Amino acid sequence: MATFLSKLGRLAFRRRGVTLLLWLLIFGGMGFAASSAPTPPADTFSMPGTESQEAFDLLTEKFPDASADGASARVVVRAPEGRKITDPEQRAEVGRLVAELGTSSPQAVGAADPYKTPETSISKDGTTAYTVVTYKVPAMEVDREAHDALDAALAKAAQAGLTVEAGGDAVEIDQTMGGTGERIGILVSAIVLVLTFGSMIAAGMPLITALIGVGIGISGITALGSTLGLSGTTSTLAMMIGLAVGIDYALFIVSRFRAERAEGRNPEEAAGRAVGTAGSAVVFAGLTVIVALAGLAVVNIPMLTKMGLAAAGTVAVSALVAITLVPALLGFAPVKVMARKGRLQYAVKPLSERKQRKAAERQAKLTKKSKPNLGSRWASYVLRHPVAVLLTGVVGLGTVALPAASLELGLPGEGSMSTQTTQRRAYDMLSESFGPGFNGPLMVTVQAEDAKRAADSTGQALGRNPGVASVSPAVGNKANDTAIITVIPKTGPTEKKTEELVRELRVTADGLEGSNASRVLVTGQTAMFIDFSQTLDGALLPYLGLVVGLAFLLLMVVFRSVLVPLKAALGFLLSVAAALGAVVAVFQWGRLADLLGIEQTGPIMSTMPIFMIGVVFGLAMDYEVFLVSRMRESYVHGARPAEAVVDGFRHGGRVVSAAAVIMMSVFSGFIVEDNDFIKMIGFALAIAVFFDAFIVRMAIVPALFALLGKSAWWLPKWLDRILPRVDVEGENLDRHEHSTPHSRREHTPVG
Repeated sequence: MATFLSKLGRLAFRRRGVTLLLWLLIFGGMGFAASSAPTPPADTFSMPGTESQEAFDLLTEKFPDASADGASARVVVRAPEGRKITDPEQRAEVGRLVAELGTSSPQAVGAADPYKTPETSISKDGTTAYTVVTYKVPAMEVDREAHDALDAALAKAAQAGLTVEAGGDAVEIDQTMGGTGERIGILVSAIVLVLTFGSMIAAGMPLITALIGVGIGISGITALGSTLGLSGTTSTLAMMIGLAVGIDYALFIVSRFRAERAEGRNPEEAAGRAVGTAGSAVVFAGLTVIVALAGLAVVNIPMLTKMGLAAAGTVAVSALVAITLVPALLGFAPVKVMARKGRLQYAVKPLSERKQRKAAERQAKLTKKSKPNLGSRWASYVLRHPVAVLLTGVVGLGTVALPAASLELGLPGEGSMSTQTTQRRAYDMLSESFGPGFNGPLMVTVQAEDAKRAADSTGQALGRNPGVASVSPAVGNKANDTAIITVIPKTGPTEKKTEELVRELRVTADGLEGSNASRVLVTGQTAMFIDFSQTLDGALLPYLGLVVGLAFLLLMVVFRSVLVPLKAALGFLLSVAAALGAVVAVFQWGRLADLLGIEQTGPIMSTMPIFMIGVVFGLAMDYEVFLVSRMRESYVHGARPAEAVVDGFRHGGRVVSAAAVIMMSVFSGFIVEDNDFIKMIGFALAIAVFFDAFIVRMAIVPALFALLGKSAWWLPKWLDRILPRVDVEGENLDRHEHSTPHSRREHTPVG
């Protein structure tokens, strides 16, 4: 592996113009393909094998008109204080609003008159009413004219004295980020890279190459969107993790190139060795990330499977960019990529006598001042106090992880949006006037020979449940073989009691099926969300087992050890558990909620744990592979176990720390956004990277190496014979260099 990648790196270095041109052509070609591709399909949500999905499929078949995928907007109207919505004056204003909403746009089908169904559309106190505006097209296809017309109608009604708010999928959601957090994250990243490398050129390479890799990946997803059914949101995970690993991979290779140059190798040889060693770590780190993302298929939710595979493809592109484009760019600036201090000593062209003298003096000063860096000093400290460091790290993370035992999963809705949005205000108005369960109705389908009659009796039985607020009359299809009833819970859609009610109604429905020869299914958006959360909850452990198991095998091949991949996997699980515990404490229990500006606590977003596992697993394995591969390299080359740990931290500690700080700053930018779930994702990823990089990899890992000694690299002989040898540590490169000594060192142009 190391030999092949070294040759690849040297080829890219020598043919840097051709390599750069090829990647630019790919980048431009994918961009052109994306721009000329058909519009990606709208988001489709399905969960094969669940009762909710079975019921939705039945509705699509039996009620084709009612189950059409046209968008809708639910407009809530409240009379001025002291007035009733049924007063003649208010009724006239609402009538004008309904008429305007129904004809406001060519895409609008119509708006329901709340006064024709006052028992369901007007609150009992007579102050509030709502109407539903339906559209011909799905939510993703509602155009600007329709959005503007809806906003204009609401504004006109508000001027007449009514309080008007709107929710539903036809209402435009402000998905633009505030930008402040992102700018801060990028600024911090740039500062960290400059401080790490002491060179603007070296700092810019990881950012540029990461953006190229992500750009190619996202363009590919867009280009294939209509063919493979990839919606616009499929690229969300790909962009997040692609950018993260792209920066890391380029950072590792540039750092190794500089280290090889500092040891006296000529630029081409340094590029080859950097790609042969750090590039090998990149390849295997990338494979572990791809395993984690492709493993999302075990959840059996098509949307997550597509997101995982799309992100895995982007990671593969980022790894290819790192091992080919990065050495090519290094070829354009083999000297300027070095730190400004002492840069003259790396000059490739002959220097003048004065510059040679200055370079020699600079090198003499640097040699005289050479001291162990912060990474090696920290590693030495851990080696002297391994038990204390290990216990502190494990107990500390274990304590933070305790709240994770109370983890409750749910999905975001309008009730979790900012109170500054019209959707959230409409949600609150409906809850206040019609009850909290009005925002989360349950739909019950009944199949029978006389479906309407069977549905009426089913509704009476379900209505006796104390958690039910009301049950609507049954509505049958033309063939009267299927009917629908709507059940309004007494509690809100995200409350635990609503989840319990869904389970109880399904048990009751199962008991009714035999008595009236019917098939009863409970569905609706609330039930679908509950099933989704339960599906993810049940898939979490199998997903973890698959990801950790396959990664264990990969790392065992890389490090030729049983204990090293075992502690890597256990450390990852510890950091993820601690991050989940912190998320539960903040977003579910409300600790530090005021400080972070969290408006409403509640269940944790169902997709967050699995997304966090995928992203953090990728970054954790990056740090593990890069840091420990340097230790393994030193150990294979004759260093004692303790010396190997110090050497690994001397060369890799600073780079891993910089990569972690960059990712933390980028993820932390999401915390300042208004949406609570965006805050949650940013906080979860930032705190998880902190736990894994600085506590697990920087403290627990060297402490375990200190305690295990040579046993850390133990591998049974029979297993050693079976496992393929990939030479990540570059042992074959040394043999090649010893056989061709003239290529190993460049001539010193100074002194």
